[in-house]
Amino acid sequence: MPHGPAEVGVGPWEGAWPEGAHWDPELLAGGDRRNVVDRYRYWSLEAIRADLDTRRHEFHVAIENWQHDFNIGTVVRTANAFLAAEVHIVGNRRWNRRGAMVTDRYQHVRHHADVPALAAYLHALPDGPVELHGIDNLPGSRPLEAGPVPRRVCFLLGQEGPGLSEGAREACDATFSIAQFGSTRSINASAAAAIAMHSWVRDHADLGDERAWRG
Repeated sequence: MPHGPAEVGVGPWEGAWPEGAHWDPELLAGGDRRNVVDRYRYWSLEAIRADLDTRRHEFHVAIENWQHDFNIGTVVRTANAFLAAEVHIVGNRRWNRRGAMVTDRYQHVRHHADVPALAAYLHALPDGPVELHGIDNLPGSRPLEAGPVPRRVCFLLGQEGPGLSEGAREACDATFSIAQFGSTRSINASAAAAIAMHSWVRDHADLGDERAWRG
């Protein structure tokens, strides 16, 4: 038996159109089939991003892009779900956007030539410095599970397989490790990013906010 609605989203607006600059006339006329929460149905992309900007969280997420890692798009999508302040791509400017499912349109995505450049940007932010913490199971890494994570932090992920580059390790203020109990030495980079971001949410987010989406 099929599960869920036959189509995602909603059809054309029924009745008199609502008034307000945030409504998108094309969506009102043709329907809104985007993967957005109900609160943003029929809103323009620009209006959604502006509203998100009023309440973004204080954490950032970054990923090294030396081998055109396919995980980057998934990291961007998760950063949107947890409302990261910014997403940073380090290394190659081009990255595979398929996994982002167009969520990069709602996110601030910045490019940096290398990790020292990222660290310099984070440490000079006008609202105060943001610590750069790598996510890698390295000797001396602080257990992510020990919490809490810093409120103003950027989680840096390395490439799938090799993990953080040597330059990234040197540029980080500290590193976090994620506890594992099986036989493999590492977990997927996008999964590690999701765990790190959710750790921040558990420690610092307003979970009672009526705008928190739970399905």
